[in-house]
Amino acid sequence: MNIKQALLSFMREQAYKPMDIQELAQVFDINKEEYKDFKKTLKAMEKEGIILRTKADKFGLPEKMGLITGKLQVHQKGFGFVIPEDESKDIFIPSSFINGAMNGDKVIAKVVKEDVNGKKREGEIIRILERANKTIIGVYENSKNFGFVVPEDKRIQYDIFVSKTEKNGAKTDDVVIVEITEWPEARRNPEGRIIEVLGKKGDKGIDILTIIKKHGLPEEFPEKVESFAENIPEEITNNEYVRRKDLRNVRMVTIDGEDAKDLDDAVSIEKLPNGNYKLGVHIADVSHYVKERNPLDKEALNRGTSVYLIDRVIPMLPKKLSNGICSLNPKVDRLALTCFMVIDKSGKVLEHELLESIIKTSERMTYTDVTKILRDKDEELIKRYEYLYEDFKAMEELCNILHKKRMGRGAIDFNFEECKIILDKMGKPIDIKPYERAIANRIIEEFMLVCNETVAEYMYWANMPFVYRIHENPDEEKLAHFSEFIYNLGYTLKWANDVHPRMLQEILEKVEGKKEETVVSTLLLRSMMQAKYSPECVGHFGLAARYYCHFTSPIRRYPDLMIHRIIKEFINGQIDDERNKKLVKAVEYASKQSSEMERLAEDAEREVDDLKKAEYMKERIGEEFEGIISSVTNFGFFVELPNTIEGLVHISNLDDDYYVYDERHLTLMGERTKKIYRLGETIKIKVARVEIDTHDIYFDIVEELNEEEKEEPMDASMITTESEEVEGLKEEFTPIH
Repeated sequence: MNIKQALLSFMREQAYKPMDIQELAQVFDINKEEYKDFKKTLKAMEKEGIILRTKADKFGLPEKMGLITGKLQVHQKGFGFVIPEDESKDIFIPSSFINGAMNGDKVIAKVVKEDVNGKKREGEIIRILERANKTIIGVYENSKNFGFVVPEDKRIQYDIFVSKTEKNGAKTDDVVIVEITEWPEARRNPEGRIIEVLGKKGDKGIDILTIIKKHGLPEEFPEKVESFAENIPEEITNNEYVRRKDLRNVRMVTIDGEDAKDLDDAVSIEKLPNGNYKLGVHIADVSHYVKERNPLDKEALNRGTSVYLIDRVIPMLPKKLSNGICSLNPKVDRLALTCFMVIDKSGKVLEHELLESIIKTSERMTYTDVTKILRDKDEELIKRYEYLYEDFKAMEELCNILHKKRMGRGAIDFNFEECKIILDKMGKPIDIKPYERAIANRIIEEFMLVCNETVAEYMYWANMPFVYRIHENPDEEKLAHFSEFIYNLGYTLKWANDVHPRMLQEILEKVEGKKEETVVSTLLLRSMMQAKYSPECVGHFGLAARYYCHFTSPIRRYPDLMIHRIIKEFINGQIDDERNKKLVKAVEYASKQSSEMERLAEDAEREVDDLKKAEYMKERIGEEFEGIISSVTNFGFFVELPNTIEGLVHISNLDDDYYVYDERHLTLMGERTKKIYRLGETIKIKVARVEIDTHDIYFDIVEELNEEEKEEPMDASMITTESEEVEGLKEEFTPIH
């Protein structure tokens, strides 16, 4: 046991009372030569927040002093929550108790009010361990004696003062990056110096660039990484042709969106004489080029994922790889990692084979064209791809078999409307339309799902260190709320010790096509946990899968790249005990890092979408639309339009009566008129105003729909807020590709 673990074990003992450094040194028999290192260890542990130093210079464990270490999340209204590292319940922090901490800071909070009757426990921040915001992006404003930067991130509550000597040529309304030189204190704003001027607010592209910078997303690759990528040879060496399985004669296609450039998966299919299907999923062998700990690998791990922001991509790997030698472009030789699966008519994988291969894709197909061939029977396209037509039909058959099997075991299939935002050359939104989840999308979705499961199960039983994709069981408290909510609609959800995803899928099937479908789906999604990466295989609740991983997108997701490396080493017999130990640490770090970067990417993607939706509606002020009440709160209700845009009808605009919020049934009721606004109700609104800076859209009610138009109102009894809560969860239940 090292000294750090020994100290922690000692401090966890019931009889331990905080001691100073001399007392601890005595207990651990630390001599003069060891004292310096001992002091360093204590300091490092204090910095990490594992132990705490009291005002009397004595050391102890935060949890034994009623203190919690965690990350502060600030709401734009000023209050915040500490998310504890030990995964216990969050602590509510009133704005007056934030004490100079900023959003994202690692802090120690003192609990001042315990959790009573389900109300959140409250606390006060007593120490800031680590600052999250070394630099802040915002808009510079000049004044007579100094300037200040108003942060773009509304969760940062302070303007940053900038002296005249530190403004670096910035002018009023410039979007700037300011480095903090003095941190805020209880009644004092932070101070900083401007290190970069990005451009004028309102200039083309500055809005999305601001979001990129605000979230700390990388843009350019470091020169070292770019030059390393440039020096990778385009040609495949003879050695690879000799040692790999040559699959260049196998008919296979990539199927992607029209604008995709990073093609990392191809599929092949063969109908066997006995009626079984031989499905091949061929994934770009990125790990051949991105070797462990080379500059490309370090940068990819740091980024964790590619980020897709409507009109641009921040790739995980340089274009030379992502759009070039790793992309499975048509009719060129490419290195791949292939998973062949023999699947019977019930969807069961009877056997599989994982191998390193050389492939040559036959065609670069799009979802649109494959859908036209299969669904619309487009004669021109069928003729053009005549040699692939039978393959596409077999793919459709197998897709339906796999989907039926997945639904049969109880996988939860949310049918949310996704939207596609179309921008013009100036970056202005000109259309927002639903994204079609047609047969071609579903084929790729099902094939990737079955491949991910097959690979995860194989590696689980191989007992190798691995990165799994996990989705834990739903939050019981939220599920109880959901159960009560649907009971009021006439549906019953009963569970004893464990809830099975099948029970939830049955509810979704019952509400399909009915007026309450969207609301029930949204509220169910809110009771779900968020999927993440983990070295432990605990299963995927939503997919009703015991084993699951992400294997199919190594160009754009680091976990996929890492597990390719592990699989290749394993099938080539290269993992000994020493390597195993190294991999255990590596997968643990990669799981945590990739989960965090995935959240960051989702936040940035959502914010760009919200910004463009707000810009789109700004041009439609005064226009009328029909929507559904998607959320009811004590300050009004949100209405979602068919194009997925949400806006708020504020309670102050309901001027025909005084409305009271019923938290239990989630309604707003007029005191005098008894008029009720309920979740799921169809309503006609007019776009009243749009706040571009905060991406907020406000609606006014036009009129109640007449009885023929109006859908029967619904009852509700579940907590619900703005849609951003559910957006991250939706990712796991919308197309994999």
